Amino acid sequence: MNKFVSLAILVAGAIVLYFGWQEKQSVASEVSEVFTGQPTDNAMWFLIIGAVLVIVGIGGLFVGKK
Repeated sequence: MNKFVSLAILVAGAIVLYFGWQEKQSVASEVSEVFTGQPTDNAMWFLIIGAVLVIVGIGGLFVGKK
């Protein structure tokens, strides 16, 4: 994988993680967490997808073509 593409995926993952964290801290997510013990589905998906993108980006930087 090209280093530039890996870096772009890493940055995109960091941005998605940021939005997931913001969503998790929202009022709707806090209320959902009080009643169900879990944040909203949107917050969880943002966090999961962001984490996967960050892992793929880091993997591409270290394992990519030399």
